[in-house]
Amino acid sequence: MFGPPREWPDQDLIALSTEFDADLVAEAYLAGAFPMPLTDAGLPPDAMGWWSPVHRGILPLDDLRVTRSLGQSAKRFHVTVDVAFAEVIERCADPARPSGWIDSTIVGVYRQLHDLGVAHSVEAWTPAGELAGGLYGVSFGGLFAGESMFHDPVVGRDASKVALLGLCDVLADGVEGRLLDVQWVTPHLASLGAVEIDRVDYLRLLGEALDLPAPAWPSG
Repeated sequence: MFGPPREWPDQDLIALSTEFDADLVAEAYLAGAFPMPLTDAGLPPDAMGWWSPVHRGILPLDDLRVTRSLGQSAKRFHVTVDVAFAEVIERCADPARPSGWIDSTIVGVYRQLHDLGVAHSVEAWTPAGELAGGLYGVSFGGLFAGESMFHDPVVGRDASKVALLGLCDVLADGVEGRLLDVQWVTPHLASLGAVEIDRVDYLRLLGEALDLPAPAWPSG
């Protein structure tokens, strides 16, 4: 569907479809793209945009920045992996969140991908057992493509960042060259060391990362 990258337009949006399923999502990540809905006037209500940013955000694992305050925050939470995927994605999909774009169809497809061992979550819990924050994304070989993260505004200050630290611990297990894709760089991610690289450089790193072994995700 996506064709060779040399034919992609010089813009972040590279394709549009009304088809959306787990197989197509997997194909997109392997090609260097990811889905995000479009709601422009005149488009079908189920229009799905497929994106490959001209300037792609990545978080180099070797350059992760952990401030003293974040290090202190990390001590307040217990981090787990794949313990509460359904709850994490539902919290990320909360329609009350500003600029929310995760609808029930997306939730369903990524839950399928989780059942297939492709999508994973990282959770940060309070000592009382409350889910304070988390993130989810997909993993192929040495690629982890982050999709969304959240924190509870009452009990979860810095909890999404702590979950991201937990993800980096999973990825940084001695295998060099793993790629943590964050799509676009936000101030939140930049504070942790995320940087922008050109699309062509991202696709080169992606090809290298896909040949690497996956980290040790929990099984069942």
